Parts: sequence; structure tokens; C-alpha cells
Amino acid sequence: MIKFVGFLIVIASVLGGYVLSHGELLTLWQPFELLIIGGSALGAFIVSNPLHVVKEVFKAVFHSLLGRRYGQALYMDLLSLLYELFNKARRNGLMSIEEDVEDPGESDIFDRYPRITHEPILLEFICDYLRIISSGNLSAFELETLMDQDIETSFQEAEHPAHALSRVADALPGFGIVAAVMGIVITMKSLGGPPGELGLHVAAALVGTFLGILLAYGFVGPMSNALEQEARERIKALECIKTAILAMVNGIPPQLAVEFGRKTIYSSERPSFSALEDHLRGR
Repeated sequence: MIKFVGFLIVIASVLGGYVLSHGELLTLWQPFELLIIGGSALGAFIVSNPLHVVKEVFKAVFHSLLGRRYGQALYMDLLSLLYELFNKARRNGLMSIEEDVEDPGESDIFDRYPRITHEPILLEFICDYLRIISSGNLSAFELETLMDQDIETSFQEAEHPAHALSRVADALPGFGIVAAVMGIVITMKSLGGPPGELGLHVAAALVGTFLGILLAYGFVGPMSNALEQEARERIKALECIKTAILAMVNGIPPQLAVEFGRKTIYSSERPSFSALEDHLRGR
């Protein structure tokens, strides 16, 4: 929701200043200029990215506009889920959580945390490494190396939508110039006409440049920055899981293991020690 507020501020500031300067809003309505800019940008975006990245961009933008995914509530559930799994493994042995991680959809523990089960990347990361721990004989060092490589790959994949959208933002002013040049071509064709008609064609051409720059720096560029920030937040969640699991592997009790994970979270989303403890007791 906050992103819609930001976009409204951009629109209100630009159009408000234009109207207060005695500009006419109807002059800015140039749908064909918008078609040239938007269509060219979309076509170039599709050409320059593989299909899976194109799909991921639209999916990431949709989720970003809905609101933050990696907030304090998600981290609270994440740490609680890890605590329950670690506690069960400590009481009954690692083999006791094998059924939970093999089929989390049928697990009573995972069923209590829908925020986590609706995040496939986090769910897969938890299940994969607890499965490796319960069935393998990796040392903590080997496990950490494997996790680091996995997280690095996830980070590179998570940044693809942001980078793809950033390149679109960089190209939009250029497509605005293309629309403006085409408008000037039409203007040159009408040089012998009435001055009023000539002025309208020049205005339409300038609107093309205006739209390209506004879309780049007011909408697409900020959205690409938002996607990059959310990619980093996703990786921070994976680092939280990694730290907690490694603490558990090293024999640290469940309560302290999740505390290790809690300390890796950004301060703006990190639940307090007492809040997490109360949440675990409530569970």
C-alpha cells in the first residue's frame, strides 16, 4: 500500500505543479505517444530477458505492490517453526523430523505456520537441509559451505527481476525521445497549416519526452529499487535459517539456536527476545 502512496505523491506533485502553472491537463493526454513508449519498452524487455525472468518480474512486481512479505510476523513464525523442529529432533532424535521435512504439507508442525509454507524458497531451504542433516553425515563446516553456495545462487536469482526492470528504466527516456522525434516528423509535415495545429503537434512531441522521463524516474526505476531491496530481505531470511540450523548442528539447545538466528535479522524486523519467548510459550 505504501508504494501506491508514493506513486500518488509523484503524480500529484507533477500534475499539481503543471496545473498551478496554468497548464491544461488535456494537453498531456497523448495515448499514441504512450503506446510508442510503452510498447517499445515492453518489446525490448521481452527480447532482452528469458521467459522465466519476464514471468518473475511481473510476479515480483505484483507481490511488491501488495505489501512487505518479510516483516516481523513472518520472522516470528519462522523462528517458532525452527524451534519446534529443533525441539522435536532434540527430544526424539533427528529421524523423528524426517516425515515432517519429507512432506511438509502433511506435517502438523508446518501446518501451524502458513506464512512459511506459502514461501516456497524458505520452505525448500528448511526441508532440504534438515533432510541432509537427518540422512547424511556432513560436518558443520561442510554444511555451512553448501549453504553459502546455495544462498549465493538464490541471491543472484532474486536480483534478476530488479536488474531487468532497472534496464527498462534506463531505456525509457530513450524511447521518450523516439516518440518525440516521431512527433516532430508529424509537425514538419504540418508546417503549412494553422499555427494552432502546429503548436498542438509540437506539444504532443514534447509530451513524449516528458512521459519517458517520468515513467523512468518516477515509476519503473523506484520499483526496480524496491525489488532489489526485497531480494535482499529474502536472502536475509535464508541467512537466519542457516545460522539457526548450524547452531543446532553444533549442539546448541533449541531456544538458543533460534536466538542465534534472531540476531541475524535486520533491526527493523527483528522481534525482541521477550516477544519471541512469549510467542514460543504460546505455541
